[in-house]
Amino acid sequence: MDNNFPEIRENQIKFEDEYLSKLAAKSSGSKGRKNPETPCPIRTDFQRDRDRILHCKSFRRLKHKTQVFISPAGDHYRTRITHVLEVSQIARTIARALRLNEDLAEAISLGHDLGHTPFGHTGEDVLNELLPNGFKHNEQSIRVVEVLENLNLTEETLDGIVNHTGETEPYTLEGQIVKIADRIAYLNHDIDDAVRAGIIKETDLPEISLKILGTSTNQRITTTIKDIIINSKDKIIMSEKFRNAMDILRSWMFDNVYLDSPAKREEHKAKKIIVELFNYYMAHPQLIEWNAKTKDEPIERIVADYIAGMTDRFAIQDYLNKFVPRSWGKKQEF
Repeated sequence: MDNNFPEIRENQIKFEDEYLSKLAAKSSGSKGRKNPETPCPIRTDFQRDRDRILHCKSFRRLKHKTQVFISPAGDHYRTRITHVLEVSQIARTIARALRLNEDLAEAISLGHDLGHTPFGHTGEDVLNELLPNGFKHNEQSIRVVEVLENLNLTEETLDGIVNHTGETEPYTLEGQIVKIADRIAYLNHDIDDAVRAGIIKETDLPEISLKILGTSTNQRITTTIKDIIINSKDKIIMSEKFRNAMDILRSWMFDNVYLDSPAKREEHKAKKIIVELFNYYMAHPQLIEWNAKTKDEPIERIVADYIAGMTDRFAIQDYLNKFVPRSWGKKQEF
């Protein structure tokens, strides 16, 4: 270890051991990385995970990936990167209040959607149909950090990322926090975006949900966080009343925004782009810069990696370059 900083990391580990809850995931008790490394002299292992995710290329591309609304006309609509930042804020607030490991919650939050496709869940659904073994964005997120970006994260961070969605619960409370913070974040910011787009009004939302959770984004997030803090002990949960109110709100959003709204009318075009690009690169795999770690894998897996990593605008431009004729020749003179 670097002798210029003999106490910084040790002091942080000591703080975790002495201050954090006995239920917290502590850096000193981490299950470690698949490939052991010399510890950082300044940061704990979970802080190091967070920084690796924050600085990787896949994280930067999230700023141009759809959250819900494809190609919205405005700069204030959420993208995938603003979503993960809002998840991180909520998760860190809960973790700090419960004296759990805020650094681990932040690392999982920032990494949980690295495997998302262009055009949000629309792109995910298309790749899921095209690949023989299917495609799930949480599993692709693990592939990004383990194979494509080779970040060598800790087991706790990997577990939280892959289990942020689906039936399996993360084994750390910090991972459980991110799972519930993800739902809190997307429900509330999607409502905010839908209201801004004129698709719905706040007063359209289910009355029972508004009564329990609140009538504004700020109120709903704050009251839900308070409910989780009060009710969580050895498992991260919310009260039955709040859970039911959120389930009703979520079902309403699926019926009125996610599955049937003006904002979804461009989906068929996005699907066509993904399908056409997938078929094109299946026929021309030599155009993809192959990762040395994936050179022996099936072509469809490599193509899926390439397309999943695209931003919305890159996919659109690539489609135009491949399938839309461009003018050529000298400019006409008059």
